[in-house]
Amino acid sequence: MSKSKTKRLGEILLEQGLITEELLEQGLRRQGQSAKRLGSTLVKLGLLEVGVLARVLAQQAGTAGCDLFVIRIPGEALAKLSPAKIKEFRVLPAGITGQKAQVITADPGDREVLDKVSFALGMSVQPVVIPEYQMVVALKKLDELGQFPKDGLSPAFWGETSADIDIADGYPDIWELCGTLAKSRASDLLLVAGAPPSIKQHNELVRLKSPLLTPQQVTKYAQELMTDQQWSQFSKEKAIDFALTRPEFGRFRINVYRQRSSISIAMRHIIEEIPSMSTLGLPVWIEPFVLKSQGLILVTGPNGHGKTTTLAAMVDLINSKSARNIITIEDPIEYLHRHKNSNVNQREVGLDTKTFYEGLRHVFREAPDVIMIGEMRDKESIAIALEAADTGHLVLSSMHANNSVMAINRIVDVFPAESQQQVRVQLADNLLLVLNQRLAERKDGKGRVLAYEKMSNSYRVANQIREGKEHQIRSLMQSGSEDFSSLDAHLAQLFRAGKITKDTATHYCQDQKAFKDLLAR
Repeated sequence: MSKSKTKRLGEILLEQGLITEELLEQGLRRQGQSAKRLGSTLVKLGLLEVGVLARVLAQQAGTAGCDLFVIRIPGEALAKLSPAKIKEFRVLPAGITGQKAQVITADPGDREVLDKVSFALGMSVQPVVIPEYQMVVALKKLDELGQFPKDGLSPAFWGETSADIDIADGYPDIWELCGTLAKSRASDLLLVAGAPPSIKQHNELVRLKSPLLTPQQVTKYAQELMTDQQWSQFSKEKAIDFALTRPEFGRFRINVYRQRSSISIAMRHIIEEIPSMSTLGLPVWIEPFVLKSQGLILVTGPNGHGKTTTLAAMVDLINSKSARNIITIEDPIEYLHRHKNSNVNQREVGLDTKTFYEGLRHVFREAPDVIMIGEMRDKESIAIALEAADTGHLVLSSMHANNSVMAINRIVDVFPAESQQQVRVQLADNLLLVLNQRLAERKDGKGRVLAYEKMSNSYRVANQIREGKEHQIRSLMQSGSEDFSSLDAHLAQLFRAGKITKDTATHYCQDQKAFKDLLAR
């Protein structure tokens, strides 16, 4: 897909003498500042009449066209598609003739969607094009009402709305959205076709005031965020991770991917200042582990629960309190570390190295004392991490695992059966700590608080790992000791301290019965 703006509509308008070059340039400039299509922009500016735009769009598409706000659509035609399908396909069934349905759409060239509409209706379809802003208005009305009137749509139904293009002029600029994300202190911005822009605050989805995003609008956002090289890579691979810095807003981690034949975007705002261990609520007993010269430290838990931030705080602690050569391999780099007492060399997958494995394969030639791997994803990266810990390096990494024991099992199970005993021995000899964490909603509603599970590699834990009895570690953790304590025990502690509600604690606990026993004590 080309990133250049098409001028086909403008060329038709110029050829037919419907607009001057000066007015077209004015419209194109305004279009570049907003997210509307050129035709809707010209109508908004009063430079083009709606009926004229509908006629030219029809000519451009080689199909019929109309002004939605001056025609009547029978109720029996609208009823052929459910409100959910109307919103999903962004079409309005307008009439049935024999085995052919007329469907009103702002995208008559989208054959994939029209094929889906045809399948849903059980007949062939004939598209009728309308200006984009009219479809946005129609879908907003449907969103407000839940369903269209049973007697159909008429000019009277739209009322004053028919002249109100501002409803369709509500797409915020991508940098405006970035500013909203940064100022709100939310964690993520989510841009998905068929829904308004949304942010995640304290793990809750919050809709922003905006029209429903179209596939074209999300594509526009994606193109504005990417370089030409990144867009080319995304076009081939259908997904891409990268980081982006804007001086006025800070740094963002961005994932762009395809779903249901359209593009979606997830943006995470990265706080430039690396939080301290105490700010994050990490216990003081972690520091001696982090400042050791050799071994493996794992931070585990689900997505969105602060693993990357915890790793950044650990690296910053080493950077501040010891003189070492630190190598990080991240996808992408989220927190930028300044050199303090240590040297911090940050390598980003896709920019500085092709893959995690490629970066790790050469890491021993870079004279590292500390290696931070953003995420242990596969057998190769796990094998090199274990080798590094076994050969005198401190290795920090993260892993998606619901608890500490599951992390051990995942590491072992990724290897073939004949290698698993060797891996158990390496883990038993080199594992320092597994920290499993959750960010639980605070009782006062002011953010989230860290709940964690500790499993340090004591003599007992090492024996259980070496002998393949990892399942017995859970019972040791439930009893609690200086070496290991369960997530449930810390949740109960937070509940008793009044920091989280009982419902929140119960939501995150891993053993309902054991948790009730803890509360009963």
